[in-house]
Amino acid sequence: MSSALTDLFPYPIVQAPMAGGVSVPQLAAAVSEAGGLGFLAAGYKTADGMYQEIKQLRGLTGRPFGVNLFMPQPEYAECGAVDLYAHQLAGEAAWYETELGDPDSGRDDGYDAKLAVLLDNPVPVVSFHFGVPAREVVDSLQWAGTFVLVTATTAEEALAVQRAGADAVIAQGVEAGGHQGTHRDLPENDGSGIGVLALVAQVHEAVSIPVVAAGGIMRGSQIAAVLAAGASAAQLGTAFLGTPESGAHALHKQALTDPLFARTELTRAFSGRPARGLVNRFLREHGPYAPAAYPEIHHLTSPLRKAAAEAGDAQGMALWAGQGHRMARELPAGQLVEVLAAELEAARTALSAFPASGGEVR
Repeated sequence: MSSALTDLFPYPIVQAPMAGGVSVPQLAAAVSEAGGLGFLAAGYKTADGMYQEIKQLRGLTGRPFGVNLFMPQPEYAECGAVDLYAHQLAGEAAWYETELGDPDSGRDDGYDAKLAVLLDNPVPVVSFHFGVPAREVVDSLQWAGTFVLVTATTAEEALAVQRAGADAVIAQGVEAGGHQGTHRDLPENDGSGIGVLALVAQVHEAVSIPVVAAGGIMRGSQIAAVLAAGASAAQLGTAFLGTPESGAHALHKQALTDPLFARTELTRAFSGRPARGLVNRFLREHGPYAPAAYPEIHHLTSPLRKAAAEAGDAQGMALWAGQGHRMARELPAGQLVEVLAAELEAARTALSAFPASGGEVR
């Protein structure tokens, strides 16, 4: 990674921005203070809500941090599919004694207003999800002194990130929890995701900009593996989800290691876009029928998810988690960074004990 960006955080550990109230200022501050790069998630927040969290974070740490934005989504034409899914969810609304949300509540997530805030009050790093920002947006942020990162899920998407002038690309493997950051949401591509090690190697060979690896990473030895594959840093989300500083619901944190939730799946059930979560009743019952309609389905199911959380019903919540969720550790975020860094160093030391030419280890 370029030395200027590397200098922002001593350890090659990035805390993933997890939208929905997980990546709160306390979490980002703890990670940054410990030597990683903490991130705020601006997704689903207003521009002012994002600004207030940035102010709060700056009051907690003087170290660098990042802010993540969702790209505006194209219009969805098949409103009939959304109406049909809403009809299917009528029973859920009755069960939780709430109304379904308005699927037409907005498509751009306040993108322009958030950009204006970040240009007026620059932060060290901004990352983008669900697409590639325009070259003029990237240039404007860089002119303001901000490093720009963009998620990609294929080598072709990584090339688009490079063409936009970004400083680095986040190579997100299919193991990752939460939403896949595909640039175009094509249902025919469902199930064709690439694992993080293969993806990092492909992206590293395809582009000349630095690569940040993301997807199922829970241990320092895995960080060592993606660094060996060509990454300059690793982004971890689920590993930090269960920390005390995380804003995740208590039931969400408990579910990570609860034997009742044995596996994860990519599903459109909660948002209309592929996202990896722990398999629960809602995902099983509605996942096969959810249309490719983001953010319409996100808006539609939002009251259901909130009602389930208020009722203490994990079976109706979106329990986003990566494939490594059973390896989650209940450690304070800063201590977790230190443990990961120590594990990374131990893995590097172990690898260095093997002669490059093979033969007996002495």
